Amino acid sequence: MLNKRDYTYAVSAAGRVNLIGEHIDYCGGKVMPAALSLKNTVYARPNGSDRINLAWTDLPVQVSLEIKKLEEYKHVKYANYPAGSACLWQKAGHEIVGCDLLYDCTVPFGSGLSSSAAIEVSTIAALATLAREKLDPVKIALVARDAEHAYTGVNCGIMDQYASACGKKGHAMLLDCKTLACEYVPVALGDHTLVIANCNKPHNLVESRYNERRAETERALALIQTKAPVGCLADLTPEEFDRVSAVLDGEGKVKDRARHVVEECDRVRRAAGAMKRGDICLFGELLNASHASLRDLYEVTGIELDTLAAAAQAHPACLGSRMTGAGFGGCTVSVVAKDGVEDFKREVSARYQKAIGYAPSFYDASIEDGIVVKTM
Repeated sequence: MLNKRDYTYAVSAAGRVNLIGEHIDYCGGKVMPAALSLKNTVYARPNGSDRINLAWTDLPVQVSLEIKKLEEYKHVKYANYPAGSACLWQKAGHEIVGCDLLYDCTVPFGSGLSSSAAIEVSTIAALATLAREKLDPVKIALVARDAEHAYTGVNCGIMDQYASACGKKGHAMLLDCKTLACEYVPVALGDHTLVIANCNKPHNLVESRYNERRAETERALALIQTKAPVGCLADLTPEEFDRVSAVLDGEGKVKDRARHVVEECDRVRRAAGAMKRGDICLFGELLNASHASLRDLYEVTGIELDTLAAAAQAHPACLGSRMTGAGFGGCTVSVVAKDGVEDFKREVSARYQKAIGYAPSFYDASIEDGIVVKTM
């Protein structure tokens, strides 16, 4: 059995919860994620060979990657995310040192908390550490995103990888996905706390309608650009959108998709202001409105997430609840009074199980730093 203490470094990257701003990162919008204590840790050591040897703490599997042939592992189960990360890091001009990597992930897979980004970012950070490079979290995030595009076929935005790499303890990130300008906003909820619940319906972004949604927003932008000089949907205010949205008539759901993006961008702006002022009630209301838009306009929730969010919103200790992540399964995030958390979990679990037939899971997670490197 592999022993973590036999490795040289422990390099971790965070999972993330997006507080608000869903499906707008690839439309140039501002999002508000936070890095979590749920993380992927790569235990790393050089091995003096021309191979990267992969192992996992919870899987009886080992995979060996030839450094000169990193493009050949796209369809190798479990190894595709590490191989893709190494491949794109190599293509970006970085040295890859022969090494042994042991993966230990506490981010639940299929939860919408970005286990894939945590794996990608921690892999690249481990490879850079072994090559004695100074870590550049933003550069690592960008290459990790490229790996998800090129290697696994998910045309994601930058939010997940950026949050995983650049998170700051106790803070959300108000991240402009167009410019990568980032403002750290203290998460000060007073007598309330965040509760993350998993509906336990796994999602798979490659097989889901994620890429379809992105194509719909790109179609909307192309049509709007025939009427207004905008670079991305996030450039539009709700009022400006109303003035040009007629160009989307007759395009099916495209108008709804674009309306969600524009209005969600406005909700992020208002939510950041509410958090800075300590107006947690307004922040909760905006979470509820975000979920409704994701359900009705963007259609990425489903009965499980809708049932979980509705059960949370109905509880007297809850100020607001919404799906977080890409949807099609995964998690909700709720703002809940600290003295009501245990009753909240019991009641929400009972309502959800009665409606769906199985129970949700709840995670105790704090807001922590992104990349962390420790010498063993």
